[in-house]
Amino acid sequence: MVARRNEPISLSSPEISPTVPKRLSHFVLPNIIANLVGNKYASVPSSDNGYGSINDLSSLAIEPEIPPSPTRGRSKSRDRKSLGPEQLRPLPESLEFDIRNILSMTDIKTHIGYARAWVRLALEKKLLSRHLRSLLSDTALLRQLYKRSAFVRCDDEVEQFLYHLLTLNAVDYFCYTNTYPTAKLPYRVVIFPSKKGSAATTSANVWIAISGTLGETQLINVPRHSLEFVFHHKTLGILTSLRIGHDDTGMSSKWLVEHVVVRNEVSGHTYKFPCGRWLGRGIDDGSIERLLIGQLVPRTVDSEELVEACRTPPRTRSPSIQRPEVRPSDIQHMLGDSVNAIVKWHYRPSRERDASSLTNLLCGENGLVKCLEQAFLCGFRSQRMFGRNLYLWDYFVRVKEQFETSLVEESVELVRGGGSVCNSPPTSGSSPESPPQGSTTVLPPVARQELSAVWRCYCHLMDEINNVKQTLGKDGRFQLFICLSLREHLLHRMLVPMAYTRVTTEMYEQQSFMRKKGLLTFLRQIMEPLDEFHIVLENSITQGIGSHC
Repeated sequence: MVARRNEPISLSSPEISPTVPKRLSHFVLPNIIANLVGNKYASVPSSDNGYGSINDLSSLAIEPEIPPSPTRGRSKSRDRKSLGPEQLRPLPESLEFDIRNILSMTDIKTHIGYARAWVRLALEKKLLSRHLRSLLSDTALLRQLYKRSAFVRCDDEVEQFLYHLLTLNAVDYFCYTNTYPTAKLPYRVVIFPSKKGSAATTSANVWIAISGTLGETQLINVPRHSLEFVFHHKTLGILTSLRIGHDDTGMSSKWLVEHVVVRNEVSGHTYKFPCGRWLGRGIDDGSIERLLIGQLVPRTVDSEELVEACRTPPRTRSPSIQRPEVRPSDIQHMLGDSVNAIVKWHYRPSRERDASSLTNLLCGENGLVKCLEQAFLCGFRSQRMFGRNLYLWDYFVRVKEQFETSLVEESVELVRGGGSVCNSPPTSGSSPESPPQGSTTVLPPVARQELSAVWRCYCHLMDEINNVKQTLGKDGRFQLFICLSLREHLLHRMLVPMAYTRVTTEMYEQQSFMRKKGLLTFLRQIMEPLDEFHIVLENSITQGIGSHC
């Protein structure tokens, strides 16, 4: 079938079946939509439609922002109040809204290109069948553009075709998001602080940084006295992580953030970033920056339900709150699932692997970091009679001090010409390799070199983390250390040397992963398969720390 240049394309050929969406989407649909949209919108004067002619695409803009109220900003407490459903308005699902967004894309130059982008956007928003039904319902325009034998004028065929398109709604597509990486899109950010008194406000200057599968932003300053704003950026892809922090200035800088919601104002994809932690010095773990992992909100959840869910604080992780006790067997099961997920991810085809999807497997709700946190917390003596409770990072710092002492002693022994001595492991059953308590063992040269290498790499990573950024709290540093030690292939090698230290005896109960032989062996062996993989981390996780070990 060959169409003349100036004639509408006739789709009456029997070779084109309405049950083949792939062929139609590549050739027929773009031409149908280009004809319908082009004639329907290009013929309307700019004064009538309000968006300009199709020939002047540079003047088109995405949904204009509603101007702020003149009373906004007068009272900080009024601006920092809890958000309601009206402040996260649902996006329009009309045909005109999506067409207007497509026409604002300046990197597309042809009608066919606009039509294909429109098909991808409608498919991603699960509105393709509905939008096509609206387009094809204009019988007067169809009579003007198409012959009677054309596909789009056969009611039964069109109805069957639209019915088949409905089946595509069962799958989540990102065909628009992943196809136009240079398109500049608006993103709406809504911050949900705690509703508890002074925790809902902050005098500090707040910033965020967002990472996705296609890119990441620089630090974006949050407008003062505002919990909702829109910024424009090149397509970030599927959002994976968000960093939020402030400069800790002012009299009341401490801020309790429950959730952060980010929505792509074109595709409608909404991401929820649970937090539930304080930002401020001298409270919680002293962090003024948090790394949050995104969760894609299903389209079945409307804005009102999402806002109501974000008002509820997520599960707290502060040591000041009593944690529910998790059995070692449950922790073992959690660790097995998280490690298996990472191994399966590495065996995917290379085109399906990216550092952003690995981020969720490492730092997500059921990721490896959270599972290892539970393992290290099992039997951890965090409660103190006086003073603040201990964090896991406090234990890692004390282990570093003992490793540094051991390195100094080793240097002295080497100067004297002796061997390396391993003294006082925590218990006789702390590890398969540990000697009886109180004994002294001279290690062979190879084992001595391996142990010294673990000590040095451990201390080096700790120094890097302590020096690179002062905004991270103790929990954030623990998360960073676990991710970096996994990248440096140190994670499973450091467990037994850590169990040898006197610090472990002082800070852990006997029935813990760090002191019980069977649990320590399991922990070391379950981490060992990850040693064969090359781990690539997002910049949002590494904080700019390069690989040196």
